[in-house]
Amino acid sequence: MLRLLVTFLAVTLLLSGGNFLSGRLSFDDHAASAVWIWRTSGAAEIWRNGFVPMESLSQMSREVEERIARDEEYGFAVTGPLPVTPEEARIRWDDGSTLRVPVISARRALAALSPFADVASARDDQAYKLTAATFTTMRLRTLRGTATVPAWRLYFSNLPGPVDYAAVDTATLGTVEKAVGDHLPADISGFEMLDARTLRVTFEYGVCGGRAIPSVRLRADERPDVVVLGVEVREHTGGGLCAGVGLRGEGVVRLAEPLTDRVVLDARSRRPVCLHRPAPCAAVPR
Repeated sequence: MLRLLVTFLAVTLLLSGGNFLSGRLSFDDHAASAVWIWRTSGAAEIWRNGFVPMESLSQMSREVEERIARDEEYGFAVTGPLPVTPEEARIRWDDGSTLRVPVISARRALAALSPFADVASARDDQAYKLTAATFTTMRLRTLRGTATVPAWRLYFSNLPGPVDYAAVDTATLGTVEKAVGDHLPADISGFEMLDARTLRVTFEYGVCGGRAIPSVRLRADERPDVVVLGVEVREHTGGGLCAGVGLRGEGVVRLAEPLTDRVVLDARSRRPVCLHRPAPCAAVPR
């Protein structure tokens, strides 16, 4: 790992021409970092063969969702006995493939729902009170297609229905976010495939308020396994502090080769553009 890190730093310094030390990285610098992290961190393996949900890990009726949204100050509390947690379970995809996964407890599922850290007891009347839990399954859209996923069904004395929460221990199993690590905000917000080689890309960028609109260039770096997208923004005037303004843009990228199953990465965040957001990302594999 140390040898890989040294190699990466050397490549980054060479590509940046000194910009790395000043903190101003170019698109090429960010793209090189994104590719290296993707290939060496384990993120690529998780993306291909792991559990990557494309929707919320919780499911509930509209009535329950509206109640929770209305009572924003409410927390969650345990007021009844909870069942023993299985050591592991399996995710089963509709194509027949399976994945053995570690499982979280019902209490941890409740903690994931709660905006507060303390879910030990109901201390007042501003808590949704968990009275029972059942180990079951739920249907969930993932990067590899729809799957039957182990879940906890949580029952509350003061909610109009149960809440299902995926029981997969993603912290132990590993996630793309954890593998990639700390990152800058993403520039690319989505893409749509116009044909096998053409992408309509939406992006966001910041400028200094009151200054002339900068020139924005959409960039792509193609590799055999990934396509890295980003933007280069050039201000017409520079220097000094300014009030930041967020703008949105859209452009078209023509690839040298068909996208096929290559992963589209954002250069700055180093994360897949489609992570947890299947639309407007038409290249998510099925």
